[in-house]
Amino acid sequence: MPVSTQAHQRVLPLLLGGLLLAALGLPFLTQAPNRLVTGTGLLLAEVAQGRRALVLAPLLLWLLALARPASARSTRLLIALGAAGTIAGLTWLAGSHAAALVSDDLPLGRTSLGGGYWVLIVLCGLAASEAARGPDVPRLWPPAVGLLLLGPLATLLLQGGLDQLSLMKEYDNRQDVFDAALQRHLLLVAATLLATLLIAVPTGVLISRRATLAAPLLALLNLVQTVPSIALFALLMGPLAALSARWPLLAQWGISGIGPAPAIIALTLYSLLPMVRSISAGLGQVAPTVIESARGMGMSELQIFRQVELPLALPVWLAGLRVTTVQAIGLAVVAALIGAGGFGAVMFQGLLSSALDLVLLGVLPVVGLSVLADSLFKLIAGLLSAHRTP
Repeated sequence: MPVSTQAHQRVLPLLLGGLLLAALGLPFLTQAPNRLVTGTGLLLAEVAQGRRALVLAPLLLWLLALARPASARSTRLLIALGAAGTIAGLTWLAGSHAAALVSDDLPLGRTSLGGGYWVLIVLCGLAASEAARGPDVPRLWPPAVGLLLLGPLATLLLQGGLDQLSLMKEYDNRQDVFDAALQRHLLLVAATLLATLLIAVPTGVLISRRATLAAPLLALLNLVQTVPSIALFALLMGPLAALSARWPLLAQWGISGIGPAPAIIALTLYSLLPMVRSISAGLGQVAPTVIESARGMGMSELQIFRQVELPLALPVWLAGLRVTTVQAIGLAVVAALIGAGGFGAVMFQGLLSSALDLVLLGVLPVVGLSVLADSLFKLIAGLLSAHRTP
């Protein structure tokens, strides 16, 4: 039996064992008198009492999946439904228990999600991811599983079922800051991708046309990757500050030693290597006979590039753009250290004030944006593949 069809028979028992250990040994929630004090841990058994224990009922679908043929699509569906139901149930349980703990005696009391909750959610997510991949899985199955996981969570969030959690209280207190951070983070990533494409596309095409330039250019880009991100930001601060002092017009345009300018430049430098490699690799995989046939038909070099090479290289280009986008979303967090803003500013503020939920308020959106971008590019690649399949 292929590995892809029997994976759940090996992975699923391990995940169930991990769920049991996390439920018994890690706090599901923590209760504290205020946001700065370390809370008291509450195990899942202390929270899921009585009828609330039914939130774990979807895990019975995993036990049923273990008894079914691994290659059956219904087995994958059982795993995905079990994971989605467990994630939704545990999240509802956390929000419901937080609301029940609200007391006039502790007006500043905070109920936070404990380590056990996060471990349980991650393990369920891994099971759903395992069920959504494989050569025999339909192309639209992964996004459907993603919607199955996120749909109930979005419903709980919009209906206010999580309002009493400390994480949501941090959001309510800093909604304007959060919105500004989201806009700045997206701006940094968009500007980085635009600059990267403007530089990487001609560079990748040049490397594919002149092999002698590939080694020195790629060596230079590899050298940039070895420089730590904080060090690269610091190296750019001095020259940009000098330029803005020499030409005040640059400072009026927002180019200075701190702020978005050095952040975008540094993020662009980090993004060039995967993008240039994917562009040159995509063009390099086009068979010479195909290009010769196009020339024989009387097509010009520009027509060959646009109508032959570009369509054939596009899947590889998209794969490189996917890696570049996810990398830029993550690295943009560090840009807050030089005043560029974004979710990194929220995260570092939480670290300075020892407020874990404020740290999560800066980290979780970055994770969500990365997963969303990765899924979007995979969906586009799948649609292109389906369009090309006769």
